[in-house]
Amino acid sequence: MTNAAVHVEGQATQHALHAYGHEAVASGATHTTGQQHPIKLYLVVWGWLFVLSTCSYLVDFFGIHGHLRWSLILLFMVLKAGLIVAVFMHMAWERLALAYAILLPPVLVLVFVGIMVFESDYTHLLRVVFFAPTA
Repeated sequence: MTNAAVHVEGQATQHALHAYGHEAVASGATHTTGQQHPIKLYLVVWGWLFVLSTCSYLVDFFGIHGHLRWSLILLFMVLKAGLIVAVFMHMAWERLALAYAILLPPVLVLVFVGIMVFESDYTHLLRVVFFAPTA
C-alpha cells in the first residue's frame, strides 16, 4: 500500500467513527460516569451501624462476662464490618470474582487460626509430657 492509500483509509475510518459518535449522542446512548445509590440506603445502613454499636456498648453496660461477652462483641464487630464493606465500600455491587478475591483470604486466615487453636492443646500436651522435669 502506498502512503496516499493509507492516509485516505485512515480519514475514512475517522469520519465513520465521528459519524457514529453523533448518532450515539442523538439516540440518547450516552456514557454514564458512575452509579448513584439512593441516600435512603446510606441512612439505613448508618442507622444499623448505630444500633449495632449501641448493642456492643450494652454488652459491657450490663456486665456480661465469659464466652458470651466475647461472642457478642465479635458478632457485632463482624456485622458492622460486613455492612461497611458491602455498602460504603460498594462490595455488594462488585463482580463475584472480585468479592471472592477480597473476602476469601480473611476467611481462610480465620479457618487456619481455628485449626491452630485446636492444634495448640495437642502441642502443649506433648511439651508437658516430654519436656517435663523428671523427679
